[in-house]
Amino acid sequence: MTAAAMLLAVAVLTAAGPATVRLPRPGRPPRLRVVPGSDALALAADLEVFALCLTAGMSVSGAATATARHAPPVLAAALFRGADLLALGAEPGIAWSAPNGPAAGALDPTTSAVLRLARRSGSSGTALASGLGELAAQCRDEAVHSATAAAERAG
Repeated sequence: MTAAAMLLAVAVLTAAGPATVRLPRPGRPPRLRVVPGSDALALAADLEVFALCLTAGMSVSGAATATARHAPPVLAAALFRGADLLALGAEPGIAWSAPNGPAAGALDPTTSAVLRLARRSGSSGTALASGLGELAAQCRDEAVHSATAAAERAG
C-alpha cells in the first residue's frame, strides 16, 4: 500500500506542467482582459453570456463573475464589484449601485443600464436575464447602425 502511495505521489509531482491549475495569489485581483476601444458586438455577446448563465440556473453572483472574466474593463469592474458584494450578503440594491468617487463618472451607458437592470430585478435571475437579452439586442442594433453609417461615409 505504501509503494502504491509513493508511486502516485511521484506521478503527481512529475506530471505537473502547464496544464496545472494555478490559484490566484492572495491579495492580488484577477487580471482583466485589455480591450482596445469598445466593440458593441463583443459587449452584446457578454450580455448574452450573462443572460444565458442566469437562464441555466447559475446564481446572479456566479453568472456575473463568469461574465466579468471576458467583459470590457468598465463592465467587468462593475460585475466583479456586484458579484463580490452579493457573495458577502449585501442587498441587490446596494450590490448593484454605481460606485462612488471617480469611478462613477467612468461608467458607460451600457454598464449603467446593466446596473439599473440588476437593481430592479432584485434577487430574481430570470427577470434580469430577459432584460439583459433585450439590452444585448439593442447593442447589436447600435452596432449595425454605426457600421452602416461608417459605410455610407466611406462612400
